[in-house]
Amino acid sequence: MHPQTLRKYERIGLLRPSRTVGMLRLYSEEDLARLRLIKYLVGDLGLNLAGVQIVLGLFNRLLKIRLRIDRLEGAALREFLEEQIDDLLGQLQGGPGHRGKTW
Repeated sequence: MHPQTLRKYERIGLLRPSRTVGMLRLYSEEDLARLRLIKYLVGDLGLNLAGVQIVLGLFNRLLKIRLRIDRLEGAALREFLEEQIDDLLGQLQGGPGHRGKTW
């Protein structure tokens, strides 16, 4: 990727590489995987950067949900999943207070 593209992604918060003392950017394996995903979303799926931000936000939420699921059981698990699904659907439908049709 072009260095200006990397700087733009960092500026809008899609990427946060670590830095050396001399301020050189250091990209981790996780950063590289994120860059591949961004490239796929933009290049292959045609999303703009606002769309990429939404997708990455949802992806990160799903990862956090997966981690939390491992610690819950029974009724607590069901309640947590229902709450998270409702929140995600609300976000996809336009945020809190959305009065549009459901899926």
